[in-house]
Formats: sequence, C-alpha cells, structure tokens
Amino acid sequence: MHMEPIAHIATPFATKFGVPRQAGLAPSTPGRVVLAHGFRDPDIVRGLEGFSHIWLIWYFSANSHGSWHPTVRPPRLGGNQRLGVFATRSPFRPNPIGLSCVRLLSVDIDPDLGPVLDVSGADLVDGTPILDIKPYVAPDVHPEANFGFTDEHQPRQLAVVVPDELAAVVGPELLPALVQVLGLDPRPAYQHDPERSYGVVFAGMDVRFRVNDATLTVTEVLLP
Repeated sequence: MHMEPIAHIATPFATKFGVPRQAGLAPSTPGRVVLAHGFRDPDIVRGLEGFSHIWLIWYFSANSHGSWHPTVRPPRLGGNQRLGVFATRSPFRPNPIGLSCVRLLSVDIDPDLGPVLDVSGADLVDGTPILDIKPYVAPDVHPEANFGFTDEHQPRQLAVVVPDELAAVVGPELLPALVQVLGLDPRPAYQHDPERSYGVVFAGMDVRFRVNDATLTVTEVLLP
C-alpha cells in the first residue's frame, strides 16, 4: 500500500497544544489547503465550489511516536476513564489517519500554486499533509444518529477575557478565532491549577493565559 500527500494545510496552530479536539468547534479558525506538485491541475477541483463543506482525510504527522494501545483515555471523560481506541477520535491509532469536516469558503486558482482552498473550522496543525479531499454530501447527514459517550459529556466551555490592549495585539481578524480556541479549554484534562500559566502558539503569537474556575484570562501576547 502506498499513499502520498495530495496537499498540505496552513493553519494558525504551530503545535498540537491548543488545537481544537474536533473540527468545527472553533468555526472562525482559518485554514488554507495548498495542493502538492503533481496535483495542481485546476481540473482537479472542478465543481468543488458548489459544496459548502468538505472532508479532509489527513495524516497525524505531528505525533512524536507511532505507538498505540487498544484503550485510550478521552479528554471528554476527564482523562480518567478508558475506552477502546476505535470508540474514540484519539490520534494514536493503528493507522494514524485523521478525518475532519470543514467549511469551504472559496476555491481559488493561484498563478503559482494552482488550486487553493480557503476553509474554516479546521483542527489540524500547520503543515499537516492531506491525503484526500471529498465533498460533504447529503447522505453524510444522519439526524437520527447516537453519539455514544459524547452525548452525555459535552466539551467544557470557558468564558474568555482578553484585555483590550492584548486584543489590539492579536488584531480584529484573528481575535474571534483565538477566543473560540481558548474557550474550548486547551489544558490537559487533569490540570486545574489556577496559578499555573499556560501558552498557546497561535498564528505565530505566544498567547499566555491562566484559568480560574470557568474563566480563562489572557495575560500576555508575545509576538515573534
């Protein structure tokens, strides 16, 4: 079996820490899919602009090792309860393949890069290789579906406070996406120290913050 990346995605996430745990949870987060050499024929995306969402099938390239276990501890369950790896979206899998449904904002033809897809709501680290792109179609929607343990354990949502002077550093274009990302509580499930400072690298900025109860406060934004 042989597979090669057909594209790579550019996102604000330089590291895994802070990346939303599912696509669509931070819908304002921008992404840009650039096709690899050999796939830059404009005909390859003909008709794709008619779809509002697409599936990205991708490779967990940011995993530091390829090991996996039959059971994992989902963050949604507090990191204490184990479930089978095939009952979760854990990145550590027998075959490290990810699946994300993102909103397709535009399909552009760049004179140098060929087809470029602007998307939003992605949950991928910057530079992640894309293995395939498929349109999201009506049969993908199942209103009667059950969602297992995720039905009872919704993601924790934090109130996010960004002081005006730091919001100005982030800028109005990126601020909504950053607030959505931080509101998802990027901390490990077992860490709840209100005195501890955390940092997320977002769009090249080192965003420092603390969490007290259900409120996350940005304390510093460091530019590169």
